[in-house]
Amino acid sequence: MAITRERKEELVALYGDLLNNTNGFVVTEYRGLTVANVSELRAKLREVSGQYVITKNTLFMLALRDAGWPVPEELLVGPVGVAFSEGNFPAVAKVMLEYLKTNEKLVLKGGVMAGDIVSPKQVEAISNLPTLDELRSQLAGLVVQPATGLVSVLNGATAQVVNVLQAYVKEHGEGEAA
Repeated sequence: MAITRERKEELVALYGDLLNNTNGFVVTEYRGLTVANVSELRAKLREVSGQYVITKNTLFMLALRDAGWPVPEELLVGPVGVAFSEGNFPAVAKVMLEYLKTNEKLVLKGGVMAGDIVSPKQVEAISNLPTLDELRSQLAGLVVQPATGLVSVLNGATAQVVNVLQAYVKEHGEGEAA
């Protein structure tokens, strides 16, 4: 069934909004997935601030051009679903690859990240990068580690001063120290 011009414009605008809020996306072929499968995948992606959208390829290409993204025409053939990342592309890639392991009907075609078209192998490599939350915790650890060391040094120095004062008091008596 043909879709109206208005609906096409709505879809291009929707894709444009998704592209404006993403730092990358994964392209898949979803042939054979059930509605339940797609719903399950969407739920998993929402947990990492991702979205899975079944696209109209020609309209998606128009939105990509309008938004200034590279157009991976070779990936946009057949029934295509796109997983958009809202700031955490490695986490979205990781969810997609985990889902691919349990559902062979979903086929990874590639993706786009930071203005570059990436192959399925590159998407897999990206999925092995730390997620945004993992990077934040690593950064916090790096910031806290020197502070912890400084506190230890200061505590050690304070303890040494106290030890010296205690030794002086023992040696010279409490009354003489004042």
